[in-house]
Amino acid sequence: MKLEVNNISYRYEQRPILNNVSFSLNSGEMLSLLGPNGTGKTTLFKVILGLLKAEKGNILIDGTDLKTMSRAKIAGLIGYVPQNHIPPFAFKVTDVILMGRTAHLKAFSSPSQRDLEIALEVMDILKIGYLKDKLYTEISGGERQLVLIARALAQKPKFLIMDEPTSNLDFGNQIKVLKHIKHLSDHGLAILISTHHPDHALRYATKVALLNNTHLQHIGRPEEMITEKNMSDIYGVDVRIADAFITQERPVKVCLSV
Repeated sequence: MKLEVNNISYRYEQRPILNNVSFSLNSGEMLSLLGPNGTGKTTLFKVILGLLKAEKGNILIDGTDLKTMSRAKIAGLIGYVPQNHIPPFAFKVTDVILMGRTAHLKAFSSPSQRDLEIALEVMDILKIGYLKDKLYTEISGGERQLVLIARALAQKPKFLIMDEPTSNLDFGNQIKVLKHIKHLSDHGLAILISTHHPDHALRYATKVALLNNTHLQHIGRPEEMITEKNMSDIYGVDVRIADAFITQERPVKVCLSV
């Protein structure tokens, strides 16, 4: 399947936030969105999800405009993982994940046995079955992030939007979450993810887009987009792109501040 974002513009109180933003995302691709704070990454996600109305432009899935789709239909196609989420009540982890099945339920109906089976399946995929009876408010930040991913996967979406899913996580949990995300992409899920870490994009993304000053300035392969000049222009700091070797046969690039 294909998601197309065409010439999206958005203003907030007459201040331009997004200006003619365009890109596409196909099944099995992982597009990493880089840019400073306040450049509109979260706003772009909310426009795609239909939570904000674009001033102009359109968003298509396999050629069909999202404006013609119901909220339930969109929720069945696009999953969303916010930066952080703590519910006001101490729900069990299984119940939080079951909330992802809401788009597939009729009004006033309760989750079925099949919905529960799907929740257990996604917990198994993410290897978090040991959390099923724990309270969501009492597990670690990394575990909460995996639960939010599981909730989104329970929707059975074709596209997954993730807003800085590793923010506020320690190094170990960042890597665990990113490996799970990469696994999902490798198995056909289309993923749009924002991050402040160029190294994460270099290591895991298939495409990188650079958002700055309301515009999508560059989009392409990670090693072509994450250059010393582009990173310096966007973040205002001197950086160096260096080669590192996990093994002799597996070189990787890393982004270092000077």
